[in-house]
Amino acid sequence: MDIRLKFLLILFCLSLTGCTSQPVKESDTANNTITESHEDPTPSKYPPQMTGINPPMTITKGKKKLNLMRILDGGICKNDLQGAKGTFLLYADSSDIDRIKKEKGSAIFKTFETKIQEISSTILQTAIDNTNLGEDPFALGPDEAQQKLASQLMLNFADAASESINKFQKETSLTIDITAFKPSLVFFQKGCDESKLDEETKDSEG
Repeated sequence: MDIRLKFLLILFCLSLTGCTSQPVKESDTANNTITESHEDPTPSKYPPQMTGINPPMTITKGKKKLNLMRILDGGICKNDLQGAKGTFLLYADSSDIDRIKKEKGSAIFKTFETKIQEISSTILQTAIDNTNLGEDPFALGPDEAQQKLASQLMLNFADAASESINKFQKETSLTIDITAFKPSLVFFQKGCDESKLDEETKDSEG
């Protein structure tokens, strides 16, 4: 079955924004123009299930501290009944950004955007494909069932991301990480419409 990936990427225009750690929102224009928000993340910017919960602005990867660069919203239907949507966080090392700009110029980051778009789409699709979205007969209720699915997807997302991100880092010398934001994850088990999933994801950004 041909599964079309619905992944709305809000990319980090490093050539324009430098080492800012502020998230942006994707515009609704046909050419997917990226507009930058200069406000700090607030609960109102996230879906209802994330109210009162903000993602970490920095994470540690090895010996490096990575800053939150962009928030990515994505969703995919695994089949006609099952699917998932959520928010994914893109982190990058600002010192790497500064170094690369000095060595290669800002234009190089346009190439990085394309690569990040490709690997992010692949990571999400692989994670969803490897997650068992069937109903859990042992779950005590819908909340527990959703939590179990979220934990499973988090692990699958991390596994799928590892190889792709390591390859990107070797090719670009830019340290990044892309993680699923667990409180944002929503699962569908009794019907998944890709067109509606796309609309819902856009609505969550507004």
